[in-house]
Amino acid sequence: MRKILVLLIVVFTLASCGEDILPKPKGYLSLTYPDNSYKSLSLERPYSFKVSEFSVLEDEKKNWLKIKYPKLKASIDITYRSVDGNLKELLTESEKLVYKHAVKAEEILAKNFENFEKRVFGSMQEISGNAASQIQFQLTDSTHNFIKGALFFYTKPNYDSILPAVDYIKKDIIQLIETLEWKK
Repeated sequence: MRKILVLLIVVFTLASCGEDILPKPKGYLSLTYPDNSYKSLSLERPYSFKVSEFSVLEDEKKNWLKIKYPKLKASIDITYRSVDGNLKELLTESEKLVYKHAVKAEEILAKNFENFEKRVFGSMQEISGNAASQIQFQLTDSTHNFIKGALFFYTKPNYDSILPAVDYIKKDIIQLIETLEWKK
């Protein structure tokens, strides 16, 4: 019995010899997104712009719109309001919604947009940190039309995890802003 036990230990020791054991390398997420491709907004609205071909449009009441990204579990929520001498109120309300996220935000960066030819004026705020919305924007012609947009993810905000998706959708938001035209 003792010889069998010694023989088994020797066999297992020789069988386990081989390459040196190395720790596994760190794994990194391999996130791939399709190249951006755009189409004109297909819904009848007082505004038009180009949207990603990979998004799904959901018609909402009052000329509002939800641009969904099912694979990313995200959406851009667009609200439309007519300007009727209340532009200051609309801008203040929009600003309050942005700074509601300041509690969770690490930083809020604003970028202004002006297109005098198309009469599109506005700004986009990037909110870094674990806020509920990472990008918000507002656009107006200053006399008749006002749009507020916000990017939301259908998950608990973890900024580091969703940052690649935020960067991807940010390009679509900039495309939306740069191609916006008012119909009236």
